[in-house]
Amino acid sequence: MHPVFIDLGFWQIRYYGLMYAVAFFTGIFLARKEAKRRGIDPEIVENYGFAAIIGGLIGARVYYVLLDFKNYSKDPMEIFAVWHGGMAIHGGIIGGIVATLIFAYRNKMKALVLADIAAPLLILGQFFGRIGNLMNGDAHGIPTITPINVILNNGFTKWWRNILLGNDSIANYKEVVPWGIVFPHGTPAGNEFPGIATHPTMIYEMILNLSCFLILWFGFRKRKMADGTIAVIYLVMYSIIRSVVTMFRADDLMIGPFRSPHVISVVMIAAAIVFFILNKKKDIAEK
Repeated sequence: MHPVFIDLGFWQIRYYGLMYAVAFFTGIFLARKEAKRRGIDPEIVENYGFAAIIGGLIGARVYYVLLDFKNYSKDPMEIFAVWHGGMAIHGGIIGGIVATLIFAYRNKMKALVLADIAAPLLILGQFFGRIGNLMNGDAHGIPTITPINVILNNGFTKWWRNILLGNDSIANYKEVVPWGIVFPHGTPAGNEFPGIATHPTMIYEMILNLSCFLILWFGFRKRKMADGTIAVIYLVMYSIIRSVVTMFRADDLMIGPFRSPHVISVVMIAAAIVFFILNKKKDIAEK
């Protein structure tokens, strides 16, 4: 794994940035296609795509920096070094929602319709983003020798500390799965776990994200449903995906004693339930 796609000495193209570009242009292409199907001006949806992506990128970075501010305060210039990683998808979702609301208000459009168009494309973009994480060696997993009971009890930090302190030894454990990846020195995963196979959490999420996209795009996109339903289904599906994958992650941000993805996922699922309840009452009232 290597973070640089092309290195000309004076100029580099990194996989991280390349995957963002691929996600962007693929998303714009599909968004225009979906806009035509819905009878919406593709140019407006394309402009919305730019606004949502900018909002998402800002939100993703701000969210990550705020939850890891202790480390960034030591080197404030690192806040702007996005090519080193440090983009949190939940912050991106929040930023994208804010951008959607602003764009919809200014262009007199339904925010829920825009959200339905964006949701499948967002999860597809997340698929491409995890390819960048894989090549970067960040968003990485815990060692594959970590016992299942430690994972389920969220006890990795304590268990690994005992190993680092010499109170336990990795020789006492066997690999739980055979498909771990040993990342090279110089990558976040390689620096934290030198020479040790780790769970390829980027690949786990790549597979699940792509599956979610296929379900939303081919299974729900053309169905007649209330505005916002596809976006809500995305929120529920991704909350479940991330909640599972985050159990194997080594670098998740924390909110107090809890992993931030678990906290945000609970909030998103709760919001989805409220939406469905209110929407159901609206349908009953209209009938």
